[in-house]
Order: sequence, then structure tokens, then C-alpha cells
Amino acid sequence: MKKFIIPFIAIVITSCGNSTKPTESQDKTFDVFKEAFVEELWKNNPEWASYNGYYKYDSVLSVPDDNYRKAQLSFSSVWLDLLKKFDVKLLSSSNKTDYLMIENQLKSNEFYINEFKSYEWNPSNYNLGETFAKMINEQYAPLDERLKNLYKRLQKVDAYYAAAKTNIKQPTIVHTTLAISQNRGAAEVFGAAVIDSIDKSGLTAQEKVDLKTAVEEAKEAVLGYSDWLEKDILPTLNEQTARSFRLGKELFTKKFDYEITSSYSADQIYNKALEHKKNLHSEMAKLTKQLWPKYFKDKIMPTDSLLAIKEMIGVLSLKHVHRDSFQFAIEKQIPELTAFVKDKDLLYLDPSKPLVVRVEPAYMQGVAGASISSPGPYEKNANTYYNVGPLTGYSPEAAESYLREYNHYMLQILNIHEAIPGHYAQLVYSNQSPSIIKSILGNGAMVEGWAVYTERMMLEEGYGNNEPEMWLIYYKWNLRATCNTILDYSIHTANMSEEDAMKLMVNEGFQQEKEAANKWKRANLTQVQLCSYFTGYREIYDFREEVKMQQGDNFKLKAFHEKFLSYGSAPVKYIRELMLEDLKEGSQLAN
Repeated sequence: MKKFIIPFIAIVITSCGNSTKPTESQDKTFDVFKEAFVEELWKNNPEWASYNGYYKYDSVLSVPDDNYRKAQLSFSSVWLDLLKKFDVKLLSSSNKTDYLMIENQLKSNEFYINEFKSYEWNPSNYNLGETFAKMINEQYAPLDERLKNLYKRLQKVDAYYAAAKTNIKQPTIVHTTLAISQNRGAAEVFGAAVIDSIDKSGLTAQEKVDLKTAVEEAKEAVLGYSDWLEKDILPTLNEQTARSFRLGKELFTKKFDYEITSSYSADQIYNKALEHKKNLHSEMAKLTKQLWPKYFKDKIMPTDSLLAIKEMIGVLSLKHVHRDSFQFAIEKQIPELTAFVKDKDLLYLDPSKPLVVRVEPAYMQGVAGASISSPGPYEKNANTYYNVGPLTGYSPEAAESYLREYNHYMLQILNIHEAIPGHYAQLVYSNQSPSIIKSILGNGAMVEGWAVYTERMMLEEGYGNNEPEMWLIYYKWNLRATCNTILDYSIHTANMSEEDAMKLMVNEGFQQEKEAANKWKRANLTQVQLCSYFTGYREIYDFREEVKMQQGDNFKLKAFHEKFLSYGSAPVKYIRELMLEDLKEGSQLAN
């Protein structure tokens, strides 16, 4: 395909290159370009394709060696050259956004290979758990077809982990430890469930034998990698020999620009987070003063407002579910949130898109306590999974600390964020976007920012009956998103110590010790991602207020939400440009 389509695109691009204004033919040419780009993207990234529900290359497993990286760089170079043949100013607004997102994807690919180089220091990059779990457990194709592709893909597992071992040069301790535990979890994918599927299949007897052998060999390769890290690599690592998990300001800033794609720089959003933290403390102090007589009738409120807030939150946090009922409580709240959104007419929710609450799979554990796994744009009707971290390994003290963090009030806000009308709803809309680019190259700050935005929006619309308790805990939650940015930036650019990080989260963010400890670990394992929550929230909320001012009495919240989400998971600054242009042409949002 590359041999024929790329020259064809180049010829078509050249043929319309003399035009000086946007034309329908240019956009049609760019649509051809995008279609070819996406196909080549999947061919070069078969696992990513499968994750998005495009199964054409299901039998292929990429081996992450030097040849693979050279091919990735060649891919970026070729398509960047083709992209430059378009004048972005002469494309329609929607295609202009797609152009910029494709360009960012290709340039960031070069950055990650040439400069970031996490393939050398992050052993947890190498994890086949999700790749194979989907093939085994999701019924997106007939069982026999999936198993035959599984067999072909399994043939490269040994080479995959051999390349991983060759790549790793000076790993960090935290990423090595994570890789050990996650790959042990990944090995569980090759257990009884896949053997049972093979037995039930229509494969020949010999095919079943061969496949079972391949499954066992893959399991041994996964465990072998984990054992190698644990026995041969981890014992050699210390402060002198291991790479620091801290990026440093230069790499952090570049990664921020590629990943967040914000109208703000990393420095600017850090300063905005500091200012927002101060404002939140002020609001929380007012609510604490209001609630104090209700909960502390015979106790004088401390003059130190942070201490008073902490005491009040401590009392409210005692109201929580039992550890054995945590997942059940989440499942119970989902229909309640759905009913509220419908009753208030805040957003259309498609009842045909299933949301399944499940225990977080072992190969995903160790980073976040709750997350959403959504179907790709090619399988829009597949399940969206709400992954809930299990508390089975927690001591009674650790479980109590965790449950106080996710208390009666906080758990509702968590479910707004992860499910309705947060991640689950937004990602359903993203899959409906006319532009597949905006879905597959989705911007993390927009995705996380939307979820954080909906938390405040729901309370503004009356969720929780405007109880001061709910607002106080919401402010604490929003403070956590704010502190995420401060923490992320400070750890990776200013060498923030664990002690100072814990002080920030516990004393100023009012987090439980267990939550704060988990966040410190997460900030060690990830970079920039923790900035996405506050950055996206700030941009979306401010943009909504801007549109409200423009629209006046004609502003309709539901219309704003649905219009905003219709652009897919594009960076907020691009959505803002598109919406303002549409508003200028249409004068107001439709009801």
C-alpha cells in the first residue's frame, strides 16, 4: 500500500498546490491523505491498532528492536514530508486541526525515540498483558479466527522480550519494580481461560496442541523477563547505578508541549495551579467555619485555617463504605448519576453503549486506583470498562486510610469523573467524531480536563443538594487535581523530595497518607500526565465561561456540552478555535 498510495498522494497534493484559498478539492485530497496515513499508522503499530478496534493486523507483534525504531523514524519522516505539501492555512477548520494533531504525533514520535528514550530506562514499557488479554477475552471476531491470529502473534513473544533485554541499559528502580509485578500479572493472561478457549474451539487436534505449546512458551517468556529483572537487574541498582526517575526541566518541558498541547506552557500552568490552590484554601476555610458548629459543638475551631479544614475533612471522611462493598457502591451509583444528568438535561447519554464495572486486571495494577478502558472508534458498541483497584492486598490500616480518602462524598465525585458524565460519556462522544484523527490521537489534557470539569459542573447544577459537606469534599478533590500539577512539575524539574511531596499532599491537599503515598509513587512512574487534569480543566471551564458571556440569555449548557464534545478528543485550544468560528457563523448554540 505504501508503495502506491504515497506517490499518489504526493501527485494529488502537488496538483492542487497552486490554489490560494480553501477549496473542497483540497479538503478531499487531505481526506485521502488521512485515510492512507491511518492505514500506515496501524500497519506500523499493530498493537495500537488492535487497542482501537482495528484488527486487520492482529496476527502481527512488533519486536521493539533497533530495526523497529528505525522504521518508526522513517514513518515519521515520510509522513511529515507529505504533510508539508499542504498549506495548513488553506484547509477547513476541522482539517486544520487534524493536520496539527498528525504533525504533533509524528514529531512527538521522533522526540520519544531520539531524546526521551524510555525504551532504555523503563522496563515496564514491555508488557504484553493487554495485547493478548483482548484477543483471548473479547469476542470481536469468531473464536477460531482469534486463536489463529493469537498463534501467529505468539511466535514473536520470545523475540519481543529478547529485544527488551537488549534495550534496557540503565533503568530506574521504580520502573523496574513495576515491570516485575505487572509482568507477573501479565502471565496470568496465559492461564486456564485461554486453555479452555482452545479446547472449545473448532481448531484441529494438532492446531490445539501447537497453540497450547505456544501459550506455555509465551508464559515462560513473560515470567522469564520478570525473573531476569528481579534477579539480574534489580540487585545491581542503587542511587549511583540506576537512572533517576526525574526527567529534568528540559525533557519535562518538551514532553509537556507534545502531550498536553495547551495554550499554556508548563511554567504558566504550574503558577496557575499555585494560585488556584490558594483560592481553594480560602473557599474551604469559609465552608469549615460554616460546618464547625454542626460537627464540633463543644470545641473551639483552630485559628490555623489549614488545621481546621483538616479536622473537618477528617470527620467527614469517617463516613465511607466497607472495604468489601467498595465496588458494589460504585456500581450502585452509576444509574443515580445517569438519572441526574437526564433530569437536568445536561448531556445526551446513549443507553446502547455498555459500561461494565470490573476489578482492575492484574497486568494494569500498580499505577492508578481507578481508570476507564474504552473501546476504540472501530468498535463503538463494545464494552467500556470501569477498572476498580482491588483492596485485597491492603492491611486493615491501609484499607481504612484508602476508604477515608474515597469516603461517601468523594466516591460520588470519583464516579462523576470516571463514568458519568466524565470519561465514559466523553469517550463515547469521541468515538462518534466524524474525524477519526481526533479519536485515535486523542489529547490527554482534553480527556482528563473534561472529567475534572464535569465534577464542578454537576455540583453547580445541584448534584448533592448543594450540601456544604459535598462542596468541601469536592474542593478537596479539585485541590488534588491542582496539587497533581504542582507535584508533577516540582518532582521532575525542581527535585522535590518525598518529604516535601507528602507535606504538600497531606498538609495542604488534605489527602490520606495512603493516597499520598500512592500519588508519590505514581509521580515517580509517570511524567507530565498528572498535569493534564488541572490544565484541561482550567482551559475548558474558562472557555465555557467565555461562551456564556458571549451567548448571554441564549446560552444552553447541554448545547455547549454536546457541541464541545462533537469535536472529539482534540486539544482544548483547537476545540476553542473551532467552536468560536462556528459560533461566529451561527451566532448562538442550538438548543
